[in-house]
Amino acid sequence: MRVTVDRTLCEIHAQCVFEAPEVFELDADDELVYDSEPNAQHRAAVERAVASCPVGAITIREA
Repeated sequence: MRVTVDRTLCEIHAQCVFEAPEVFELDADDELVYDSEPNAQHRAAVERAVASCPVGAITIREA
Protein backbone atom coordinates (compact mmCIF):
# COMPACT_ATOMS: atom_id res chain seq x y z
CA MET A 1 0.00 0.00 0.00
CA ARG A 2 1.18 3.49 -0.81
CA VAL A 3 -0.13 6.51 1.09
CA THR A 4 -0.10 10.01 -0.39
CA VAL A 5 -1.04 13.30 1.23
CA ASP A 6 -1.84 16.18 -1.11
CA ARG A 7 0.06 19.01 0.59
CA THR A 8 -1.94 21.61 -1.35
CA LEU A 9 -5.14 20.36 0.31
CA CYS A 10 -3.84 19.40 3.77
CA GLU A 11 -4.76 21.96 6.43
CA ILE A 12 -3.11 20.06 9.33
CA HIS A 13 -6.35 19.21 11.12
CA ALA A 14 -4.38 16.15 12.32
CA GLN A 15 -7.34 13.78 12.31
CA CYS A 16 -5.08 11.26 10.56
CA VAL A 17 -2.66 11.44 13.50
CA PHE A 18 -5.45 10.43 15.88
CA GLU A 19 -6.66 7.61 13.62
CA ALA A 20 -3.28 6.17 12.62
CA PRO A 21 -0.48 7.42 14.88
CA GLU A 22 1.78 4.61 13.65
CA VAL A 23 1.72 6.18 10.18
CA PHE A 24 1.03 9.92 10.64
CA GLU A 25 2.55 12.40 13.09
CA LEU A 26 3.25 16.07 13.55
CA ASP A 27 6.89 17.12 13.78
CA ALA A 28 8.35 19.77 16.09
CA ASP A 29 7.13 22.49 13.69
CA ASP A 30 3.59 21.03 13.63
CA GLU A 31 4.07 19.86 10.04
CA LEU A 32 2.62 16.53 8.98
CA VAL A 33 5.07 13.70 8.39
CA TYR A 34 4.02 10.20 7.43
CA ASP A 35 5.18 6.79 6.29
CA SER A 36 4.32 6.63 2.59
CA GLU A 37 4.62 2.83 2.52
CA PRO A 38 3.32 1.59 5.87
CA ASN A 39 3.10 -2.05 6.83
CA ALA A 40 -0.11 -3.78 5.73
CA GLN A 41 -1.08 -4.32 9.36
CA HIS A 42 -1.86 -0.58 9.53
CA ARG A 43 -4.29 -0.64 6.60
CA ALA A 44 -7.48 -0.38 8.68
CA ALA A 45 -6.09 2.58 10.62
CA VAL A 46 -4.99 4.31 7.39
CA GLU A 47 -8.44 3.75 5.90
CA ARG A 48 -9.95 5.41 8.99
CA ALA A 49 -7.50 8.28 8.54
CA VAL A 50 -8.57 8.69 4.91
CA ALA A 51 -12.23 8.75 5.95
CA SER A 52 -11.61 11.23 8.77
CA CYS A 53 -9.67 13.79 6.73
CA PRO A 54 -12.02 16.79 6.45
CA VAL A 55 -10.43 17.99 3.20
CA GLY A 56 -9.87 14.63 1.50
CA ALA A 57 -6.11 15.09 1.26
CA ILE A 58 -5.12 11.44 1.86
CA THR A 59 -5.22 8.67 -0.71
CA ILE A 60 -4.24 5.00 -0.69
CA ARG A 61 -2.94 3.15 -3.72
CA GLU A 62 -1.70 -0.38 -4.07
CA ALA A 63 2.11 -0.50 -4.28
